[in-house]
Amino acid sequence: MSDFIPEPPYDRVWNFSAGPSTLPVSVLEQVQRDLFNYKGHGMSVMEMSHRSKIYGQIISNAEATLRRVLKVPDNYSVLFLQGGGTGEFAAAYLNLFASKSVREKQRKLGRQLNCDYLVTGSWSKGGLKEVQRLGGQPNIVLNGVTTAESGEVKYTGLPPVSEWNLGKPEETAFVYYCENETIHGVETPSDFVVDAVDPSVPVICDMSSNMLSRPVDVSRFGAIVAGAQKNMGPAGVTIVIVRKDLLERDDDPETIRNMPSVLDWCYFDAAGSMPHTPPTFAIYVCGLVFEWVEAQGVEALEKLREARSKLVYDEIDAHPEFFRGSVDKRYRSAMNIVFNLPTPELESKFIVEAGERNMVQLKGHRSLGGIRISLYNAMPLDGARKFVAFMKEFYTQNC
Repeated sequence: MSDFIPEPPYDRVWNFSAGPSTLPVSVLEQVQRDLFNYKGHGMSVMEMSHRSKIYGQIISNAEATLRRVLKVPDNYSVLFLQGGGTGEFAAAYLNLFASKSVREKQRKLGRQLNCDYLVTGSWSKGGLKEVQRLGGQPNIVLNGVTTAESGEVKYTGLPPVSEWNLGKPEETAFVYYCENETIHGVETPSDFVVDAVDPSVPVICDMSSNMLSRPVDVSRFGAIVAGAQKNMGPAGVTIVIVRKDLLERDDDPETIRNMPSVLDWCYFDAAGSMPHTPPTFAIYVCGLVFEWVEAQGVEALEKLREARSKLVYDEIDAHPEFFRGSVDKRYRSAMNIVFNLPTPELESKFIVEAGERNMVQLKGHRSLGGIRISLYNAMPLDGARKFVAFMKEFYTQNC
């Protein structure tokens, strides 16, 4: 078998950015063809009124394709919003506590309901901080794993379910977690959380960085939120898939008194995601990515994600004293692989020499340092092969 690895087309680099991230080449080619004159309509999508019939078809087709790809049940709304995953930290809390079913449960309890948070890394910690800022009463189900030696909390996996501090169902408004932590490289196994939570409690999941990389049973979630800029398209649009009964509200004006319209899921749902100008171009590109995913098949993309990540993890495991990964193997992310080298100087050298070989965006997050390689849907297997070939070369020269 030949060891030759072809370079990306059009003089492009191997872009391992954690987000915004690489897009499928065929999608970029379609965007290029449409850019000046979208399908003979004499204008770019960037210039098009969101109230036009043409754009109405674009956004409705994008929603329909996403529904088919994820098999979204009819009793769920699909919303195209702005504000990223960070905006949804607040939106999830505000909308759930405005929900008729949650308010009825709270009236029955006679006090404010708790909301359960699984803290597995920086992004779920951000969600926790936001609900605290808004005056919520979060119950911390877990906070990383505690080392036996020092008692230090580390975001390298999850404790056993038997050690989780889930609230009583009758006292809990919802459970919130982030399925893939891009900074720490921790990914929660599919169905792991929903299997542990009482079915009467809505589960809210941030899937920003692993959406569309593996099948998901949408019907088991109260809501799924996801920024597009990892696996679905360019930055600027956020997808929310929410069960419609959670959008039902009573007539009490206090329900939404402190909720900004831009965070109000009902406001967007009633207007087909367009109560005002949406991020039109970003939604258009997402629609093309959804079509690409549909053509590939989510099951095939799941096999690809496992094959890509296995190549890299096998090399890490072959030389653990040099490629120093800290994440528990049961929770290692297939999307974002993080590791350190023996010294910061070697890490800097690794990044520079990788760049000389056409591989970019490998520096770890500023809060952790080290190396991070992001392997989202649009990264072909050859990208992982190229990276692993460099790992082998670098190890030989610097071990």
